[in-house]
Amino acid sequence: MSTIVCFGEALIDFLAAPEGGQGRVFRQFAGGAPANAAVAIARLGGDCEFVGMLGRDMFGDFLLDSLHESGVGTQFVRRTDRANTALAFVSLDARGERSFSFYRPPAADLLFAQSDFADACFRDLGIFHVCSNSMTDARIAETTLSGLQRARAAGALTSIDVNLRPALWPDGKPVVERLWQALALADMVKLAREELEFLQQGSASADAVIERMLRDARLVLVTDGAEPIRWHTRVAHGILPTQAVTAIDTTAAGDAFIGGLLCGLQRDGIDTARFDGFLADTNALQRALRYAAACGAFAVTRHGSFASLPTHEEALALLATP
Repeated sequence: MSTIVCFGEALIDFLAAPEGGQGRVFRQFAGGAPANAAVAIARLGGDCEFVGMLGRDMFGDFLLDSLHESGVGTQFVRRTDRANTALAFVSLDARGERSFSFYRPPAADLLFAQSDFADACFRDLGIFHVCSNSMTDARIAETTLSGLQRARAAGALTSIDVNLRPALWPDGKPVVERLWQALALADMVKLAREELEFLQQGSASADAVIERMLRDARLVLVTDGAEPIRWHTRVAHGILPTQAVTAIDTTAAGDAFIGGLLCGLQRDGIDTARFDGFLADTNALQRALRYAAACGAFAVTRHGSFASLPTHEEALALLATP
């Protein structure tokens, strides 16, 4: 079985508990979008490595232990004492929708350089997955683009979850041109409706943005919370409903979704050579997306990031729910 590599940030989510008489209390959870995706894959039975930089601090220790306990490979993780592990303070509204306050930069994950990639990371590589949080400054963006290029050269599929967090970018303004550099190296793109709207930049239509992505990508997925998923290939498109659940915390839903999709591709032996055939089989594609949607739906029914992600059996049980 070829390996999935998830590259980027791992951080601590401090989730706000309901306020009581002694002030607000925050509970510590392991998180970070690529790390969440890696844990989702491992929990579902997939073979996955997380690649990134952690601080030599108590939070880096906690993240490394959490990845180990979840079954994620960490042989390519690097540690540094030049910056601390990133933190995110998370509050939830009545619908479980979250808002973030980030303590990054500075942060250890931003210090991962091109030279920190081990050559072995790209051997027996099936899928290389990233998100835009490792595009927020020039140096880490160069590292991310280098990883995507090396993955393609190794014959792997490449995956990007846009996962846009403007607060992580200088002055709160994502660099659109930099995002498109990464999108041009992706075989699969997953983005939320509001991220698609951002890429429209107030002028281009949604269809025009998706068409531009499909010049390079072979699959584009647009999610919208509990609303149906929109999928697009170069020759077809469609919509797929999601499972109805009661959401209490939406923090890792998108990561659970992409983890479910990537694990399903790995389980079915879908590689670069077989990917177009898979996409041409609408029934196979929709089965994979229904499984991924079940993973995402399950995640919103629990608090936390790593802690919310389903096993294969839990995803199948939700998928079987009328």
